[in-house]
Amino acid sequence: MVVENALSQVIKIPMQVIGCGRTDAHVHANQFFFHMDANEPWDYDLQFRVNKLLPNDIAIFDIIPMEGLPHARFDAVQRSYNYFIHTYKDPFLSNFSSLYMAQGWNLQLMQRAAQLLLKYTDYHAFCKMPDRNEHTTCNISAANFYTDGTGDNLRFNISANRFLGKMVRIIVGKLLDIGAGKLSIDEFEHYLINPHLSQVIKPAYPQGLYLSKITYPYLDLAPRSNFSQMLSGESEKWKQV
Repeated sequence: MVVENALSQVIKIPMQVIGCGRTDAHVHANQFFFHMDANEPWDYDLQFRVNKLLPNDIAIFDIIPMEGLPHARFDAVQRSYNYFIHTYKDPFLSNFSSLYMAQGWNLQLMQRAAQLLLKYTDYHAFCKMPDRNEHTTCNISAANFYTDGTGDNLRFNISANRFLGKMVRIIVGKLLDIGAGKLSIDEFEHYLINPHLSQVIKPAYPQGLYLSKITYPYLDLAPRSNFSQMLSGESEKWKQV
């Protein structure tokens, strides 16, 4: 792991970190926490030295001493993701937003379907490899679509206590099918009501997905990077569908 290698090089002993979760290749994170155990304090700027060794696409914003035995993954009570879509070819967005060159999506139907997610808790049908999990229960607390003033850019925001493998991308793929008229709301809800039914799973592209916020009972920090808000200019340009 890149972060572990950098920490080990600076601290001069092998270091292991435990992250708040996993992200797929090409998926971004505005906020990501990890914890590590250090036997001895250091008397130098650890953050500065580690950042010098990390590649340009990874940055450490804070190092926070914690009491007790906090766990970056298991202690998290809420995780939020943003998924960005642009509907026109734009070289500046190609690595940061997903291109779907479709017109005439029914955004109201997509929003109605997204609201159904709050009514159900078993997401076995929306996980790539559900049998790898002890259970597939997730408590989704928010799921909304937003669009900018032009209608050329979409943002889907979803929050839950936990997410399964590729769950957000699978949900987005289904919601896009609803917007394009390839899937009905009733069919979508059918898999929420009967989560163990087999189905064809096609996750949305990874480039548009951002892990945007992690919340703990003892730590609730705003993301230091606002890059995801800049994808459409100023954040107030986003309007909920």
